[in-house]
Amino acid sequence: MTGPQRPTRQRVVLAERHGARRVRTRVEVAEQTEIGEALIGGLIRAQLGLALRLALVTVLALGAVPLLLNIESLGSAVVIGVRLPWLLLGGAVFPALYGVGRLYVRLSERNEEDFLDLAGD
Repeated sequence: MTGPQRPTRQRVVLAERHGARRVRTRVEVAEQTEIGEALIGGLIRAQLGLALRLALVTVLALGAVPLLLNIESLGSAVVIGVRLPWLLLGGAVFPALYGVGRLYVRLSERNEEDFLDLAGD
């Protein structure tokens, strides 16, 4: 082959760990040591925070529906032969709740994957 040759690849390490004990997080979690309890507590707090944020958004969004329907023109409007309140309740609220549920499952699984990545040695 003619042309410039590539140099061999080398691993670059920013810092060497001399004498430092490698933390075995799976063992820490399984044995329920202080570190394991802190890791599990962090996962629980992350899941709780996610649930509370999504619950707050859902309550605010669903709480706005009766306020919107309290407006005289919207409450008595007819769309495609169906009154708007029924259309909103059947066509918007239930799919929105389903979407929030799917979003919660996806984000909670991501939290669990991040925890497993952290716990993997």
